[in-house]
Amino acid sequence: MRQTEFDGKGNCIRWTETPGEGPARVYVHGLGSVSAVYHAHIAARTELAGRRSLFVDLPGHGISDRPEDFAYRLEDHADALAAALDAAGLTGAELIAHSMGGSVAIVLARRRPDLVSRLVLTEANLDASPPPAAGSASITAYEEDEFVDGAHARVLEGVGSLWAATMRLADPRALHRSATWLRRGSEPIMRDILEELSIDRVYLQGELSGELPGREALETAGVRVVTVPGAGHNVMFDNPDAFVAAVAGQG
Repeated sequence: MRQTEFDGKGNCIRWTETPGEGPARVYVHGLGSVSAVYHAHIAARTELAGRRSLFVDLPGHGISDRPEDFAYRLEDHADALAAALDAAGLTGAELIAHSMGGSVAIVLARRRPDLVSRLVLTEANLDASPPPAAGSASITAYEEDEFVDGAHARVLEGVGSLWAATMRLADPRALHRSATWLRRGSEPIMRDILEELSIDRVYLQGELSGELPGREALETAGVRVVTVPGAGHNVMFDNPDAFVAAVAGQG
């Protein structure tokens, strides 16, 4: 495990990694998740062998620190992720990022273009104010203190065992603030940033999640949108073969 400070106050972002050649692949989890849990089985596939792979946990999640005085905006997460990549000596990395992690990766690509050469996004949040069915809605339905003081446990009971298994590892206050800022979005908004980037961009949409809004405009902007058969939001679990093919540039 490796770590580096991200806030100037001694708090650290942490990651595990496997050795290999570059460009490195950096795996970034979604809201209330853990990178290795969602992506280690992908990086281990023979199709992806030989590349250095990092599994980074964003602030407030997994093995990273969870300061109470941190804002947990998308920009804050992106800057913390940049600190990790800088400490790891990376430039031009490929970011494989899920859900909120995809939003963070998009913001990072704009703020630090030297760090990112390619984006593989899995159902990344692209817009502010997502529909009520979005997972973040179950968290932001409560005020922050209300969530920390009891609603967190109730939300864990209702989100299903898979998500709850990693969400319970996230700090409740960090989780609420991350969800709140995710729903507010970045400035400029993530979709606009993604359309303006000039790097290789792949967006994976699970077939069971329905049609991706604004797909035509994304494709016109050069984003390769792939609908993954038989998959929902967690494409890497539902159809790992298709996921691996997309990461390898074969899908």
